[in-house]
Amino acid sequence: MSLRPRQKTVLVTGCSSGGIGHALCQKFQKQGLYVIATARRDDVIAELVAEGFDALQLDVTSKESIAACHKQVQDRTGGRLDILVNNAGRIHISPATDLSMSDVRTTFETNVFGVMAMVKTFIDHIIAARGLIINISSCAAVTPYMFASAYCASKGAIVSYSRTLRQELRPFGVRVMVAMAGTVKSNIAKKPQPCLAPDSLYSKMGDLYTRYLYLSQEEEATDTDLFAKELVSNALKPEGRLFGRPDWLWCGGMSRKVWWALKLFGEWVIDWRTWEMFGLAKLQKIVEDERLENDSKLN
Repeated sequence: MSLRPRQKTVLVTGCSSGGIGHALCQKFQKQGLYVIATARRDDVIAELVAEGFDALQLDVTSKESIAACHKQVQDRTGGRLDILVNNAGRIHISPATDLSMSDVRTTFETNVFGVMAMVKTFIDHIIAARGLIINISSCAAVTPYMFASAYCASKGAIVSYSRTLRQELRPFGVRVMVAMAGTVKSNIAKKPQPCLAPDSLYSKMGDLYTRYLYLSQEEEATDTDLFAKELVSNALKPEGRLFGRPDWLWCGGMSRKVWWALKLFGEWVIDWRTWEMFGLAKLQKIVEDERLENDSKLN
């Protein structure tokens, strides 16, 4: 496979089969772009090559890996990159009071610092092409997704970072687009997550906690293929205030409901809805009943 003259290029991080990154590669390739798919594992690289992608090994948490990938991209494209999609990420499920700081750092290394490192390293290629950076964030950045405080914080950081990055890069002709992803059927939520610790404040509602682990994959979740199709379609739109490429793209299950709720009612309705959805009133009643029982014993 080789780059054709004037063919646009796109690099996507986190391209394991069945995930958002993999689906994005397929859609970009279908639109005629030269796709550079990246992944950490050798077996995933082999699968991507077998599908006809130019695949490179990349660990976004490794400075050396990013530098090596940058050199390989330069050799392939002559130092131009039209689109960088920062998709690589990890889910992190744990009550805020049970968090392992080591796990939190790992989450931020991938979800936040990895994005920053990719932009810093590849910005010369992107400026050369007057290109586009797409950062995959989440509705979790603006909604209190229970037992995912570290994940929500990492996606919130990407939102703030992207807003500033957009202004800083505007003089150089580089655009920044943020995908506020709703629920999407993806591999990221299928990976094993820790059980509640016996001494957790939430051990009394373990059945609900187990359901929360896979809530993002329930009936309203958007098919990965449809999510990728919408994102690519919007990413390839020309510039324009009304009908051009958006700076913010709310797509995926429940994303538009969240957007409308925030615009029409504000954060209070989101807080109320998540309180109801996650059944925390049940835990509140358990705690209050136990407190009353303990008080009666003291009296």
